[in-house]
Amino acid sequence: MSCARASRRAVLTSALAVVSGAALLTGCGGSDGNGGAAEASSTRRITDATGREVDVPSDPQKVVTLSEPTLDAALALGIEPVGATAGRGQNGVSTYLADKASKAQVVATVAEADMEKLAALQPDLILLDETTAVKSEVTKLEAIAPTVVTAALNEDWKKAFTATADALNKRNQAEKILTDFDTDVAATKKQLGDNADSVVSVVRWQNGAPSVVGKGVGHVGSTLTALGLARPKDQQGASAGHSEPVSLEKLSTIDGDWLFFGTLGDQADGEKAYAEARKVANFSKLKAQQDGHVVVIEGSAWNSAGGPLAARIVLTDLTKALAS
Repeated sequence: MSCARASRRAVLTSALAVVSGAALLTGCGGSDGNGGAAEASSTRRITDATGREVDVPSDPQKVVTLSEPTLDAALALGIEPVGATAGRGQNGVSTYLADKASKAQVVATVAEADMEKLAALQPDLILLDETTAVKSEVTKLEAIAPTVVTAALNEDWKKAFTATADALNKRNQAEKILTDFDTDVAATKKQLGDNADSVVSVVRWQNGAPSVVGKGVGHVGSTLTALGLARPKDQQGASAGHSEPVSLEKLSTIDGDWLFFGTLGDQADGEKAYAEARKVANFSKLKAQQDGHVVVIEGSAWNSAGGPLAARIVLTDLTKALAS
């Protein structure tokens, strides 16, 4: 570990008293055998979403992702972070990413990061965006490792993905992923048949009631738009937050030709919630329910802040349900 690295760590220690002195004292004596290749690599200077210029490693070896989109993006690019954020409402990473991120230590939630656990990982690059409250702690994060804020809140998911790929020096790979995705969207659109121009509702069921999700230019809303599919009136436009609760008295507002239904968890959890929803007064009166057009989904992917892996699951679900 370089002395400059240890100095950076010392700043955090004095501010938060979270990193032990013993760990620091091993720093300037030479490589500890972990991440030495990354520290010897060259660096690149990039400008992040906040306008900050950041020197990042050209070949990062120990990446920490503190938001759902940056975790999704890193995994899509073949990089498994050493540290990651928990999925919304979950103790571990989002269930749709669990297999790919099995080795990542959870060091944050969407509300906060555990600075002590994060620092102990000795990362060489930290990635986050404005979907997480940790965005207010960049100064503390910079004391641990180069820190890049990849995207503003409610940024187009493709632009956010490209920015994350740029920080990881994998922009060409990201462009191919997006090109392949757009090609598959176009193919699905041609296969919609009678479902072309359908009204598609997307909700999360939680605490006995639905919330609207996937509005705006996120990975759900933009994919539906690209397919030429409409949303119910109350699901149009940008979202006021990540989700918008709907009272049971207004249950009819979530109706559509199709209803994609999930929770914050996996599909099995969604099936349990769907059984609960069917017991709610007036749910059986929804057109989508009467037509057999309620699709239970991998909710953690549809309800995440989004990325290419989540978008791929959304497209796959839509294709299976709607394409002929």
